Amino acid sequence: MVAATDTGKTEGWSSRTAFVLAAIGSAVGLGNLWRFPAEAGANGGGAFVIFYILCVVLIGLPILLSETLIGRHGRSSAVESAKIVARQSGASEHWSLLATIGMLGSFMILSFYSVIAGWVLYYVGVFAIDFFGSLSDPVAGAFAGQTAEEITALLPSLFANNPLMLSLHAGFMLVTLLAVSRGITGGIEKVAVWLMPIFFALFLGITIYGALTADFGAALSFMFDFEPARLLKGDVMLSALGQAFFSLSLGSALMITYGAYADKTVNLAKTSTTIAFADTAVAIIAGLAIFPIVFTAMAPAESVAVLAGTSPPPGGPTLMFQTLPASFQAMPAGSFIGLLFFIMVFFAALTSSVALLEAPTSWVIHKFGMARSKAAVIVAVLAFAIGIPSALSFNVLETVFPLDFGMLAGQNYFGVIDGISGKILLPLSGLLTAVFIGWFADRRLTDSENGLDGAMHLIWRFLIAWLCPTAVAAILIVGIFLS
Repeated sequence: MVAATDTGKTEGWSSRTAFVLAAIGSAVGLGNLWRFPAEAGANGGGAFVIFYILCVVLIGLPILLSETLIGRHGRSSAVESAKIVARQSGASEHWSLLATIGMLGSFMILSFYSVIAGWVLYYVGVFAIDFFGSLSDPVAGAFAGQTAEEITALLPSLFANNPLMLSLHAGFMLVTLLAVSRGITGGIEKVAVWLMPIFFALFLGITIYGALTADFGAALSFMFDFEPARLLKGDVMLSALGQAFFSLSLGSALMITYGAYADKTVNLAKTSTTIAFADTAVAIIAGLAIFPIVFTAMAPAESVAVLAGTSPPPGGPTLMFQTLPASFQAMPAGSFIGLLFFIMVFFAALTSSVALLEAPTSWVIHKFGMARSKAAVIVAVLAFAIGIPSALSFNVLETVFPLDFGMLAGQNYFGVIDGISGKILLPLSGLLTAVFIGWFADRRLTDSENGLDGAMHLIWRFLIAWLCPTAVAAILIVGIFLS
């Protein structure tokens, strides 16, 4: 059955559009906005983008379709859906481990994702104070009289304020809980249907703003200058492969969970393609929204060094929470655009965190026959508690874990949780999903769900059985031993 409500009735998406928007919202998150542009610029620009698109089409899309068909066929929690497909395929029910691992990864990611999203809330507040203060008094804004160095120092100051860090973590988790506890159509779907169109409107608006007022040409060069020599570089290929896998939220049980709420009339192949296309478009356009502003605010020598590849581009939290806030203040109407930008980022973070909470909540509902509201509270409280050390990892718990091994070397608690979930659990779940669907699931069952026919079906069958396992195994090995 589809996820049960508190009244015992079943739930599902009210329309294909709602399913698509919710799935896009789960995939589009902070990684699209702060990781992809920097990765593209640092790894050969156009060469990276080409490999990225190929990886999305040849690896990401087949696995995405596989996950949604498992959920739609099982119509239960991710774990139970995988178990149902395995049982009806005459395979061991232990294949449900693919969903268990993914769900555990989602839960761990939620614990620290809420911490990062709390930083977004902080900057929404900072830019709101700056903007509304400047309306009445030009010197009353939060950034009044501050240098770029002082603005970038806001993030370390936030890290040093433990009560505020924990309050922001709790506040964001509470907002996520409120959405999930209200159910599929009453909460999760409404968040996606309302917030994602606003997100895209803000996203396009900020991109146009950067094109008209900032150094758009430098951003185009940074993102798309083609270096043929890098086409066959292993590091470029692996970087593009990893970005494509994680950008689509594969291996996290999210798409299995959301697929369970999809109606049987929904063509999963077309829907998966739409989701992958939207997520890819956001990742690519993000560079054209962000880096024109960044390059405009950079010193000329620094900009030249980044474009020449002799200096690494800003990326990750540094780009989002230090470089951009300082850059906005150097731009026309910067406080207003900065406020809109962080509201946009908040929407992206919320739709992703809702999916991260829904996956384990759905499992608790079905496993223990628990009311949705109670199950959501239990999972959210546990995720918040586990996330407390992550919130304190930049001040009180800065101590590096005594592990000198691959991805864990030199990491604090935040880094270890991030590494285990993102570099072990998610790729392992994706690998098991590809192997299961490619080799062990009943073909009549998968064929009846995937929405493919003719040559496209044969291509998908080849990719999921051969190319996808090989590629995801490479992500897993590199993530553990070489990152």
